[in-house]
Amino acid sequence: MFGDGTLPDDLPGPHAGRPVVTAGAPRGGARAAVVALHGRGATAQGVLNLLDPLARHGVAFVAPAAERGRWYPYAGDEPRERNEPHLASAVAVVDRVLAETRETLSLPPEAVFLVGFSQGASVAAEHAADRGGAHPIAVLSGGLLGPSVGAETRTGDLTGTPTLVAGGADDDRVPPERVHATAAALRELGADVTERVYDGVGHEVTADEFAWLNDRLAAVVDG
Repeated sequence: MFGDGTLPDDLPGPHAGRPVVTAGAPRGGARAAVVALHGRGATAQGVLNLLDPLARHGVAFVAPAAERGRWYPYAGDEPRERNEPHLASAVAVVDRVLAETRETLSLPPEAVFLVGFSQGASVAAEHAADRGGAHPIAVLSGGLLGPSVGAETRTGDLTGTPTLVAGGADDDRVPPERVHATAAALRELGADVTERVYDGVGHEVTADEFAWLNDRLAAVVDG
């Protein structure tokens, strides 16, 4: 997939043509895949390093890179239109990467996980809320964007989709209120949401979040 190691140029900018990093199980050997979205100021390789606890036989990893290391330029509580055209470009990237991963690895949507951390988590949540689908989702230390969060204007059908929305009670970037509001919005769209806020935890990924993901990956890989 992505034979030249870059996103297609026909995607809307500014993220078109950016690198894509792959790792893990090869074509023909993958039973599941993780599409990983990095945070602001991070890299595609960096998010793969972060998700190393998920590495196991039969799992492929695909990580696109954002332009200038950011998926959108302004804070998550700013009006969503302020983060355009970056946000629409980011959602289009996720759409293309998910489709390419499914096609190349011959996997159903239920076996292709969408996992984002920080800004990447917000992009994952935005994609899910607007596009829907059956891809299992993990929103780690992020949330839906905008001054307020709700499902009223969202069109995604997430009926039965396994979804983790989690963050730290002491996160100075994503307050617990946004985590709770995001979980409620995705639940209203039909997602099967696991909602967790961890006391004493900041802007980081916990062992419990990895356990949730590993349990679901194992169910897919091991049948």
